[in-house]
Amino acid sequence: MPQSLAQVYLHTVFSTKNRSPLISKEMQSELYGYIGAVCKTNGLVPVKFGGVEDHVHLLFGMSRTLTIAKAVETIKTSSSKWAKETIHENFAWQTGYGVFGVSYRELDSVIAYVSNQESHHQKVSYQDEFRVLLREHGMNIDETYLWD
Repeated sequence: MPQSLAQVYLHTVFSTKNRSPLISKEMQSELYGYIGAVCKTNGLVPVKFGGVEDHVHLLFGMSRTLTIAKAVETIKTSSSKWAKETIHENFAWQTGYGVFGVSYRELDSVIAYVSNQESHHQKVSYQDEFRVLLREHGMNIDETYLWD
């Protein structure tokens, strides 16, 4: 095949450092708009972003030429700098992140899940949600290094 084709969607989750509640409801759309622009600039396809005051869920299509680590690093570094200037001078993201592959057939359900974060987190903490995501994707959990 003379052409290289890829269609890979990722559900990426990470929190603010120490899960500090720094992302106000009023700032969420600005933050997601900024992250969407970062995605587009780097060849990623923004699909749906959501979250609450202490973490974000990003659903985006991958670029064929970027690694997952580089894509997430670019999003986190750029948005952290923006958030320090716009949201709070001590804004920072946690060091790590979770990334989960999403089948094209599952896009609608993940979009709904990401869209429903506010009501979801009235019942479930970020830590419990993240544990469930890890288990649902068959990942072993060593909580020694999971939280910062």
